[in-house]
Amino acid sequence: MTEVHAASRLPPGLRPAHPVVLVTTWFGSGLLPKAPGTWGSLAALPFAVLIHHLWGSAGLVVAATLAFFAGWMASNAFLEANRSAGIANNDPKVIVIDEVAGQWLTLAAVPLDALLYAFGFLLFRIFDVVKPWPAGLIDKHVKSGLGVMLDDVAAALYAAGCLLLYRHFVEGS
Repeated sequence: MTEVHAASRLPPGLRPAHPVVLVTTWFGSGLLPKAPGTWGSLAALPFAVLIHHLWGSAGLVVAATLAFFAGWMASNAFLEANRSAGIANNDPKVIVIDEVAGQWLTLAAVPLDALLYAFGFLLFRIFDVVKPWPAGLIDKHVKSGLGVMLDDVAAALYAAGCLLLYRHFVEGS
């Protein structure tokens, strides 16, 4: 089976260097083959470390909020380009800015710690894939850039909650 070329997964008229594509694919990480959401989440981690180091958990919340709004706007533009080309995909896998915002929101719940970051990465990916209520409901019914972004915020809240419970009951902090 042949792999689909990354650029062919973009709407006509949007090239890899287009600002909408750079934002939605998080600088191309969503264009990598196999599991683009995982690649997007991984690509978010070095930025999370830097943001957390410079500005703490509050900085991650601010960064996640900015990524959310930038992602919402860019995803709307990406989806509109798809619709104009007759493509009806409401949440293309190449869009991973939602994973970036969700990953950063998840990691804002813990101190800068490699083990907690790895655990947060794993928890976020699980909740993003499983999509427990209301993430699944949002994913099915909100068909816009807002929907692309919101289901990952719901997954992040579950993951962050688990991290906080872990810290309270296991670490005692």
